[in-house]
Amino acid sequence: MAEIIQRDGTWTFDGDALRLVPGRDKNVGVLRKSLGELAVPLGALAGISFEQGKKSGRLRMRLRDGADPLLHATGGRLTDSSDPYQLTVDSDRYGVAEYFVDEIRNALLLDEVPATAVDRYLLPGPAVPLSVSAGDGTASFDGEHVRLEWNWKTEEAKSAAGARTLALADIQSVEWQPAVGLENGHLRFAVRGAPTKAPPKYDPNAIELWGFKKDPLMALVAAAVQARLPHPSSPPATPAETPRLAAPPSPDHDALLRRLRELGDLRSAGVLTDEEFTLAKQAILRGM
Repeated sequence: MAEIIQRDGTWTFDGDALRLVPGRDKNVGVLRKSLGELAVPLGALAGISFEQGKKSGRLRMRLRDGADPLLHATGGRLTDSSDPYQLTVDSDRYGVAEYFVDEIRNALLLDEVPATAVDRYLLPGPAVPLSVSAGDGTASFDGEHVRLEWNWKTEEAKSAAGARTLALADIQSVEWQPAVGLENGHLRFAVRGAPTKAPPKYDPNAIELWGFKKDPLMALVAAAVQARLPHPSSPPATPAETPRLAAPPSPDHDALLRRLRELGDLRSAGVLTDEEFTLAKQAILRGM
């Protein structure tokens, strides 16, 4: 087992998985603290590296594309303090960090773990239910429904209809975008049958974010929903194809009449009961 303990957190590798526990240092972001302990299976890793600096270094873990719903929902836009797959390393622990990297790389080689993309999530995403308040509203998710509630800062055009509930089955995708510079961020849900180009400020399926401390927590909601949507690499659902049957030949009218007469003879002879005769006659008449 390999382990490295730092102020930013503790990483432990037991040969099958990595356990990532956030530290209590002030530089650890609110998103990382809220995520809590993460268990990353070895099969989800694409690689690991260690970068040395004069005063501190950084361990960086790279996951296979499509393995983590959090990374997919945030699109690589997490800051260093929020990224759970980075760890700041003090200069006096460089040797430990290098040993840690060697152990994981050797395990990846021995297990022949490919660095290619995956077609299913290998991490479960944040636990539900959860609820986050930031920007102009509150987003809650219970595993089946997303509820968006507004506050006094919400534009009236968006809040006039009241709180909004979205069924998971109606959500096509989810996106989290942090505020950058003068550009506000958002948490937005794309809903089937309701496309919109409205900015998040006016979109009833979006929460606008202004760059405050709790904004990164909206990424938890995005990741929890993403984990329960079809994987982006899964084939699109298509309606079941109805088998094409050859058109039945047009019945011969005289032949059907002959069959009716034969049924009558069979009933008269006692071969068919009245009920059987009626059912057979109805079938022939439908054919006519």
